[in-house]
Amino acid sequence: MNVIDFSKTNSLLNAFVREIRDITIQNDRLRFRRNLERIGEIMAYEISKNLSYKTISVTTPLDVAEISVPDEEIVIATILRAGLPYHHGVLNYFDSAENAFVSAYRKYKETGHQSFDIHIEYIASPDINGKTLILTDPMLATGSSMDLTYRALLTKGTPAHIHIATIIASRQAIDYCVKNFPEDKTTIWAAAIDPELNESSYIVPGIGDAGDLAYGEKT
Repeated sequence: MNVIDFSKTNSLLNAFVREIRDITIQNDRLRFRRNLERIGEIMAYEISKNLSYKTISVTTPLDVAEISVPDEEIVIATILRAGLPYHHGVLNYFDSAENAFVSAYRKYKETGHQSFDIHIEYIASPDINGKTLILTDPMLATGSSMDLTYRALLTKGTPAHIHIATIIASRQAIDYCVKNFPEDKTTIWAAAIDPELNESSYIVPGIGDAGDLAYGEKT
């Protein structure tokens, strides 16, 4: 399984990651959402380099041009709610893709937020059988939400390839996904991989709660 960590290379992506981490910037919700979207656009461009392509003929005013275009049926799936701006950025580039949405959330067992179960209550998805599935989630903390989302989507078919596209992942989550996703057809893309989780399973240094930063604190 291939794991790509973009923080190991120099690119403009790092500038947007810096802004979503910075507490002096991230509380501007409009800017935060737009940065998630821009990171999604860059991620889509990078993923596009790994797709299969076909050559088509395009008639111009002067002649015919031969152009290589992606030759895969793509479904972009996101976990509500924090994933919406990021999903939209990926969709900006894969604009003809089909889309799937899953509500996966933590249900805490006590007020200290130290133990929780993952619950899925809603799924809306096209047929994904034989298609390329891009699973988008800006924060990959434990990996269990991503795994449950993937298993829920398997009720809609078996994808030909899976791209897990995240912004900030923990090392624990990466290891979990490597262990639980199909090794021969999964690629993991991360803008950055952070070293640890705290006692509440938040990524450290991370960014905080992406959903709250994008849309306001929930009760």
